[in-house]
Amino acid sequence: MTLWLSAGILFTLLSVAFFIYKWGNVPVVGVTPVRTFTFIAILFTSGLDVGLIMFPLTEFAGYADIKASPEYGFTNPLAIEFGFWGFLIWGFYFLTCFYFCVIEPKVQFFEKPLVKIINNVVIIGTCAFTAYLLLSNLPWYLPSLGDGESILPIFYLIVFAAIAFAVYSSTNIKYVRLLSLATSWLFIALIAFMGTSAFAFGDSELSSYVNNLAMLGDYFPNMHHFVLPMNDYHAFYLFWWFAWSIMIGQFTSRFVGGLKTYQVLLAMLVFPSIPIATWLAVLYHYHDAGIATEGILNVAMVFVGVVFVINSLDSLIRLYTDNLNLTVERLGKTKYMVVNIAALSLLTLLFKLNFLQIQWVGALVIAIFFACFGYILYQQFHTVTKISGSPKENTVDYSKIESMS
Repeated sequence: MTLWLSAGILFTLLSVAFFIYKWGNVPVVGVTPVRTFTFIAILFTSGLDVGLIMFPLTEFAGYADIKASPEYGFTNPLAIEFGFWGFLIWGFYFLTCFYFCVIEPKVQFFEKPLVKIINNVVIIGTCAFTAYLLLSNLPWYLPSLGDGESILPIFYLIVFAAIAFAVYSSTNIKYVRLLSLATSWLFIALIAFMGTSAFAFGDSELSSYVNNLAMLGDYFPNMHHFVLPMNDYHAFYLFWWFAWSIMIGQFTSRFVGGLKTYQVLLAMLVFPSIPIATWLAVLYHYHDAGIATEGILNVAMVFVGVVFVINSLDSLIRLYTDNLNLTVERLGKTKYMVVNIAALSLLTLLFKLNFLQIQWVGALVIAIFFACFGYILYQQFHTVTKISGSPKENTVDYSKIESMS
């Protein structure tokens, strides 16, 4: 699996470099373009899930233990955490976003019946894994509701409610902009709340956050360490990013609003990384200073984490229901909601039973990448070399999203 993963990563990075070389100055326009800030909000909130909120506080100590994991010894725990979540890794999303916006309309690889089935299996499976992550982390963040380890009925109810809300919001594309912007502002508010809370209790100084950001900056001279999997846990993260990459590319490609290709890449690498870096710097201070997050702080993190799950599921549900023609228009709103809620709830339980693994989904995505590349070389090479930009029917009209349901 490690060799397969490494091959997938190298192929992805080489493909990104080729796209920039050949189409770097080409304007990229999706079928439903939005303004740049809205595009960034959609990208950020759809491209991340509850893991960013709930994982870091449980991971810093492991990254600091270089006796147990000497492979982390090249830098500090904060830079390690950022390397797992920020900057270079977002190139995966750029690759698929550009492909679906510019190349797929000419190639139509994902319209082939078998590819369409596999693609939607990936999307639905990753939806369920997102809900499972929320379920599995709730006992740690809400210990007052249990013993801190067992998954109680209340936690199932929270996840079920998140799935139901996401299915409802996916019934109308107008909700995507509102939900993405609201999630972005909630995340910013959470960062501010967590940061000021430490000050309020006399547990923090501004210099500590500045020092944390300086520590995080050590990621950049050590970026090469994050390209290939350094251990099984890093491999888990990389497979996870691959699992998300195709569907996030499909979804976000709809909303690119005329940025040039190199600008899309920079936007995807830089803008999401800024709030991620700020959030991790705040969390690391809580870890390093031994500040407890019990009570209102944990509740706030869980609330924002649930909103992230709703936002991510909304975009993914919309994607696979469109692909499979399981739309509201065809099924009716009631049947649409019942089918999707039941399917995602069942699959979430299968992840809990370890019947499914996100690594398998990521490995399948890498196989799709290679199959698509082979198909282009064999049948569509000349078509792709003649591509000069997005389809001509895609125009920069920000009002399109208002007229869609």
